[in-house]
Amino acid sequence: MTAIGSLNEKPLHAALKEWYHREGDQVEVPTGGFVVDLVRDGLLIEIQTRGFASMRRKLDRLLDSYSIRVVHPVAAVKWILKLDGDCRMVSRRRSPKRGIAADLCAELVSFPSLLSHPNFTLEVLLVEEEEVWRPDAKRGWRRGGYVIEERRLLEVLETVELGSPEDLLRLLPEGLPDPFNTADLADRLGRSRHLAQEVAYCLRVSGAVEAVGRDKRGVLYRLP
Repeated sequence: MTAIGSLNEKPLHAALKEWYHREGDQVEVPTGGFVVDLVRDGLLIEIQTRGFASMRRKLDRLLDSYSIRVVHPVAAVKWILKLDGDCRMVSRRRSPKRGIAADLCAELVSFPSLLSHPNFTLEVLLVEEEEVWRPDAKRGWRRGGYVIEERRLLEVLETVELGSPEDLLRLLPEGLPDPFNTADLADRLGRSRHLAQEVAYCLRVSGAVEAVGRDKRGVLYRLP
């Protein structure tokens, strides 16, 4: 029998759950009015490929009573597979974009303060994945007439565990000035100013860094 939580499961989520599964783990376990992906010796493990905001209610309800680990993939290497209308491969190419662990802050902005909770751990998986595109002229105008059909796991390359606000400092690049602003951060991360602002927000709200003033380019942050 298929578990209720698996009925609409996407391939990437299913593959990561299988990769993370260990002998003795319970799968799709009803807990406190929710369904949890995996339970291991009392630890609740949630695979979350995107949309951290959707987890807020579950975490608010369960975190004081259970230890929870949220597992989130970031595509360090991505292949784009294009299909035609008959689901035949048109092309397969490697994306020039390379994900880094700091990219998780685009999702973590939903609840960065939870890293201070003794029952909460976040694990980032840097993965190689395949993104399948199919034609859809109406909804795919942003991608030249294609939409993303699904994401597939090819390999887990590295894991990064974050169990406290101080662990977020491991996401920062070397060579940041002290103090630094988000322009400095964007430059050294090789990312957009918007992502740098999300990283800085997570650092500040979690308590990992302190805002110490402003300059003409924005808020200044100081490392501990």
